[in-house]
Amino acid sequence: MVGLSQEDFKDLMKEGYSVAEINTAIREVEQEELQKSYDTTRMQDPRAFSQHSPFAPALQENLIKWQLELDNILERAEHILRGDVLSSEQGHLIWKKSDNPKSNILNEYGVQEVMRILSMYLNRNTILSDYEKSEIYEVVHDFAKELNDLMFMKYEEMGLTTLEKRKNYPMLMREMTDIVLSAYKRALDGGERRSLREARQVTQTEPLSSGGQGVVVNAGMQKGTRGILNPARYIMGKYR
Repeated sequence: MVGLSQEDFKDLMKEGYSVAEINTAIREVEQEELQKSYDTTRMQDPRAFSQHSPFAPALQENLIKWQLELDNILERAEHILRGDVLSSEQGHLIWKKSDNPKSNILNEYGVQEVMRILSMYLNRNTILSDYEKSEIYEVVHDFAKELNDLMFMKYEEMGLTTLEKRKNYPMLMREMTDIVLSAYKRALDGGERRSLREARQVTQTEPLSSGGQGVVVNAGMQKGTRGILNPARYIMGKYR
């Protein structure tokens, strides 16, 4: 995020920029930073070498899909539920099966059941909704209560067959509840939708017709030298 102090604002306004222009410039730089973060993550993504998960997203997705899809969160949750461990190989962090699968908290049925439930909550329909704080707390409270009841009634079927495994139950419940809460808080007062609308410049290359020819879509208000003359770059340079 690009943070501007009152002094920074005054300096830019002395240069002739309006408040609206400064805010637009800040959003442009933040969008570029998000694009750089996405590009770096995609180039260094170790999932191509990882233990397979059906929730693993494709590595060639564009920026908007990367921001909206929650498959990477579901993938991580599934690996943790399965007892997979992170390992470093040739500079890549990858998920590998546990050397002692009998110690896994849940069995295959338990993992599939929890993932089925999580996938109904962690999706674009959730984060692109518009919830009030009271609604979020009510939904997440009900989710935690129902998941707790389900696992209590089916704990043996789901693999919680020993005392040592059941000791992990409270933390497992907390982790699943927090994942759902985080997703719903992105929809607080329509925050995720608003952040997408405020993105002033999105460059996307993707086939838009049956011919398969890539088309560049530029949603920015200005073109050409706009990025080079962005006043927010001056502010960024002060802190780098």
